[in-house]
Amino acid sequence: MSVTSRYKEAWEGFWREAPQEAGAVFWDAEPERTVGVHLALFEPYLTAPGLPLVDLGCGNGTQTRFLADRFARVIGADLSVAALDHARRADVDHRAEYRLLDAAEKTETEALHTELGDTNVYLRGVLHQCEPDDRQRLVDTVATLVGERGRACLVELAEAAKPVLMGLAQSPSGPPAKLAPIFRHGIAPGEVTDEAIPQYLRAAGLTVLSGGELPLITTEYTPEGTRIELPSKWYVAGRTA
Repeated sequence: MSVTSRYKEAWEGFWREAPQEAGAVFWDAEPERTVGVHLALFEPYLTAPGLPLVDLGCGNGTQTRFLADRFARVIGADLSVAALDHARRADVDHRAEYRLLDAAEKTETEALHTELGDTNVYLRGVLHQCEPDDRQRLVDTVATLVGERGRACLVELAEAAKPVLMGLAQSPSGPPAKLAPIFRHGIAPGEVTDEAIPQYLRAAGLTVLSGGELPLITTEYTPEGTRIELPSKWYVAGRTA
């Protein structure tokens, strides 16, 4: 089963309108402050660091390019053609590979695993923006790509992020400029409960090896000039400990 057409069209519309320049998208903070921090938590659990690494839901590829400087083979995967266009244009040195992938579609996922073998997977801020019926299928995809030897690093907004986002959206002056397009395209962030993600991982046959709390850095600022940070949780998971 594929993702809903509404969900796919929402992301196509978002990425078609998104500016190309760095930092123009709400969550697209400097990789040294995002994936670089996550990688320090993730790497100690990599039992096979030489495996290909898949940045699942790569968007415009900012984090993908950072990862490609640190792993031998990195593949950015996304369901949006427009997002991948952004990613390829920005990757002038061709550091990573990019694939169109509907991560809720089992056949596509299995074909990618057949091609790559077991992989390590990085997934940041994707589940909380999915349609509810797609979330378990997305985590099943992670489990398929990880296989027996890989590890998955998931970073998702905590429940506590939703009131922060809603407060920003309902500000008398309107939502911050970089947050407004998310709501305009019908993308509803912060919809996953804290207890749901470990349950999805277990249902997919994965074991949570570690986890914790960490603020998710955005590119937007409050009217007072403070960088907006959202409560988030991180998890490392794999088949065995």
